[in-house]
Amino acid sequence: MPALTKEEMEKLLAKYKTQLEVELTPESEEVQSIGVIRTREYSEFKQQYLPRHMSIYEKACNQAEKLFKISPDKKKAAALQESIEICHLNITPAGSYTLALVFPLIYIVLGVLVSFILTQGGIFFPAFFLITGAILIGPLGKAPHFMANGWRMKASNQMVLSVFYVVTYMRHTSNLELAIDFAAEHLSPPLSLDFKRIIWNIETEKYSSVKESLDAYLDSWRKWNMEFIESMQLIEGSLLEGNNDARVAMLDKSLDVILEETYEKMLHYAHGLKAPMTMLHMLGIILPILGLVILPLVVSFMEGVAWYHLAALYNVILPASVFYLGKQILASRPTGYGSVDISKNPALKKFRNFRLKLGPQEILINPIYVSIFVAVTCLFIAFLPLIFHILMPGFDIITTVGGEIKTINEYQHEEAKFYLFGYKESLTPEKGIIGPFGLGAALLSVFMPLSLGLAVGIYYKTRTNNVLKIRDRTKKLEAEFASALFQLGNRLGDGFPAEIAFSKVANTIPDTYSGQFFGLVSSNIVRLGMSVEHAIFDPQRGAILEYPSDLIETSMKVLVESAKKGPLIAAQALINVSRYIKQMHSVEERLKDLMADTISSMKSQIKFLTPVISGIVIGITSMVTTILGKLGGQLQTLQAETSAASAGAGGAAAGLTTLFGDGMPTFYFQIIVGFYVVQIVYILTLLVNGIENGFDKLSEEYEVGTNMTRSTILYCLLSLGVMLLFNMIAGNIVGSGIS
Repeated sequence: MPALTKEEMEKLLAKYKTQLEVELTPESEEVQSIGVIRTREYSEFKQQYLPRHMSIYEKACNQAEKLFKISPDKKKAAALQESIEICHLNITPAGSYTLALVFPLIYIVLGVLVSFILTQGGIFFPAFFLITGAILIGPLGKAPHFMANGWRMKASNQMVLSVFYVVTYMRHTSNLELAIDFAAEHLSPPLSLDFKRIIWNIETEKYSSVKESLDAYLDSWRKWNMEFIESMQLIEGSLLEGNNDARVAMLDKSLDVILEETYEKMLHYAHGLKAPMTMLHMLGIILPILGLVILPLVVSFMEGVAWYHLAALYNVILPASVFYLGKQILASRPTGYGSVDISKNPALKKFRNFRLKLGPQEILINPIYVSIFVAVTCLFIAFLPLIFHILMPGFDIITTVGGEIKTINEYQHEEAKFYLFGYKESLTPEKGIIGPFGLGAALLSVFMPLSLGLAVGIYYKTRTNNVLKIRDRTKKLEAEFASALFQLGNRLGDGFPAEIAFSKVANTIPDTYSGQFFGLVSSNIVRLGMSVEHAIFDPQRGAILEYPSDLIETSMKVLVESAKKGPLIAAQALINVSRYIKQMHSVEERLKDLMADTISSMKSQIKFLTPVISGIVIGITSMVTTILGKLGGQLQTLQAETSAASAGAGGAAAGLTTLFGDGMPTFYFQIIVGFYVVQIVYILTLLVNGIENGFDKLSEEYEVGTNMTRSTILYCLLSLGVMLLFNMIAGNIVGSGIS
C-alpha cells in the first residue's frame, strides 16, 4: 500500500491538531475562533451554492412556522424530513406543511377580493383564484420532495465522476478522507456540497470517523441509487485489503459496477419514456392546437367569452400542467453524465458579454441591456394600436375595395376593405368601442411574443455562446485525452522525467488538442523555467487556463501527486486514468444512442412543428374572424335596410346579428397563442436538455437561447405571411358584399 506523502501527512496532522486544541483548550478564545472558522466552511459553501429560490423558500417556511405552526402526521413528517436533509434546507417539516396550507389560503382570499373589486361582481376570476389556490396545496406540500428530486438528479449526474475521482486518488494514496476531500474539491455543486458535508460532520463530531459519516450519507441514497452505494462500499472495502494488487482490483471493480449498472438503468428509462412523452405531446401540443382551431367560433357564438379567459387557459393552466408533467419525467431519470458548467470560471467572465473592440480597448456590454432594449422596442410597436386609440380616438388608415389607401377619423367606413386598427361599436351598447379588429393591428401584435422570445433568446445565447465554444473545444480534448495520457504514462514508464515526457508526447501528436495542451506545458517548462506543477496550474500562465476542464485538471493533479512517489507509480496512475476515461466515454456514447429517437422527436417539435402549426392556426383564425366580422357588419346593414319595409325580415336579421356577437380581435388571440408558443418552446427545451444531458446549466441556457430565438422568429414570420394571405382571401370572399 503506497505511503502518504509528507504533504498529505502534514495536512492530516494539522487538521487533527486543530481539532484537539479546540477540545483541550476551551479557555483559549483564539483557538476556539479557529475551530469555529473551520466548522463554518460548510455553512459558507452552502450559502454560496444553494439556489436562490431554495433560500427564499426557506425564509417563507420559517416565517409561516412562526406565525401559524401546523404539524403534519408522523408519516408525512418523516418523509418531509428526509427530503429536507437531502437538499440541505434549514427548515422543519412543520414549517413546510404550514406554508403549504397558509400560502394558498392567503392567495385565494387576496385573489378573490381583488377580483371582485376590479371586475365588479364577475365570477370567472374569483373562481379561477379559488380553483388554482386549492390546486396549489398539493404541489406546495410536496415542494421539499420536488427539490429533493431535483437535487438528486443534479447530484446523480455527477456520481460516476465522483467515484472516478475517489478511485483515481485512492490508487496512489489509500486514504478515504483525503480522497473524499479531493473529490469535493473537483466536483461542482450539488454533489460537492454533499461531500463537504461528509467531512464537516466529522469536524463537528457528529460522526467519529469518515467511514461512519460516509455510510450515513450513503444510506440517504438507498432507495434511489444502489449502484453508487455498492461502488462506495467496494472503495471502503479496499482499505481493509493488505495486498496492494487486491486493493487496486477492488477499486477498479467499484468503477465498473457504477458504469455497468448506470447503463442498465438508463436502458430501462429510455424504454419507459415513450408513454409519458406521448402524453406530454398530446397535452402540450396536439390538444391545445386542435382547440385553437375551434376557439374563434367559440368566441364568436358564445356570449361572455373574453380574451382573458383564453389567456388563463393557454398561458397559465396548460403551461403549468406541461411543466409539472415534464418535471415528473425528469425526476425518474437515473444517473447520467452531465457536463461541468465552466461558465462560473472567473477567467471566462468576459465571454458572457457583448464584446466591442475599439482599437486596443475592448468594451464589455452586459446582454441584459440589449435584451431590455429589444423587448421595449418590440412592445412599443405591438402596443401602437392601443396607443393610437387612446391618443387619437377614431383615427385609422384603410384600404378600399378599389385598392386606395385613405386616412379616416371615424370608427367604420363604408368603403373600407382592410383597417389598420379597426375599432368598432359593440353590439352590446354598454361595452362601447371595442377592438382592435384591423389587419394591421393583428400583424403588429406579432411583436408581442417576439419581445419575450427575442429578449430571452438574445440574453441566454450571448451569455453562453462563447463559453460553450470553449467547453466544446475542451470536450474535444477530453475525447482524445485518454490515448494521450496512455502515451504520457508509457513515456514515464520508460524512465523519462515528466518534464521530458510532456515534450516527447507533444511532438508525437502535434496536430491534436492533446498535443497542443502538452506542448503548452512543455513550453512553460522550457522557456519560463517552471516546474511541472506550475507549468500546468500557474494562475497566470498555466496550460489549464486554456482548457478549463475538471477531468483534465484531475488527471494532471493525479500526475503531480503520484510523481512525488516515483515515475513508475505516476506512469501506472496515468495509464489507469486513461482506461477509466475510455470506459466512461464508451458508456456515455451508448446512453446517447439509447435516447436518440426520443430526443430527435422532441427537437423537431421545438424547432419546427409547434411554431409552424401555431402560425398556420393563427392565419386561419384571422381569416375566420375577418369573415364573421364582415358578415356581422353586412347583416347590420341588411337589418337597417329591411326594418322599414318589413318588421319580420328586420327581426330575422337582428337575430342573426346577435348570433354572431362581437367576436375576439385577432390582436388579442395572436398574443395569447404567441406567448403559449414561447412558453411551450421554453418548457420543452428544459425537458429535452434534462433528458439528454441531465443537469447541465450551460447547455440548458444555450439551448434556451437558440430555440427561443429561432422558434419565435419562425412562428412570427409564418403568422405574418399566413395572416396576410388568408385575410386577402377573406377580403375577396366577402368584399363583393360591401356596398
